[in-house]
Amino acid sequence: MTAKSHEYAARIVWEGNLGSGTADYGGYGRHYRVEIDGRPDLAGSADPMFRGDADRHNPEDLFVAALSACHLLTYLALCARSGVRGVEYADEASGTLLLDSGGGGRFESVTLRPRIRIADGDPTLAESLHARAHELSFIAASVGIPVIVEPTIAAA
Repeated sequence: MTAKSHEYAARIVWEGNLGSGTADYGGYGRHYRVEIDGRPDLAGSADPMFRGDADRHNPEDLFVAALSACHLLTYLALCARSGVRGVEYADEASGTLLLDSGGGGRFESVTLRPRIRIADGDPTLAESLHARAHELSFIAASVGIPVIVEPTIAAA
């Protein structure tokens, strides 16, 4: 089978020049805008611990959200194809960021905690589909950290 390529593009525009650019670390804003053709702009900033704005999305939150959303969409597709009728889904995802003394850092892990309510189908199958969803998740397959999935299944 031949692999198909899909391209994605985003434009990131810094909005934080307060007059002197990056002349000093404390003298510039961390605001940016994410532009993706045909979609609403997304207002971003650094995390507040990096002098950012708590009212805007930060890259760390978006990273965790991307992993969670990709798992959600993959899981729902598997449910639909397997006779499991999901009627509710919510995830309390979280990630652990490790900062080193040199100013760098990386995520140690991300944990997804999806809670699913099903109206029809086998609860054991519904739970097992999470492992398959994790294997098929484009975003999870693209990162080099553990993504832990701790699902809870309930009957409607």
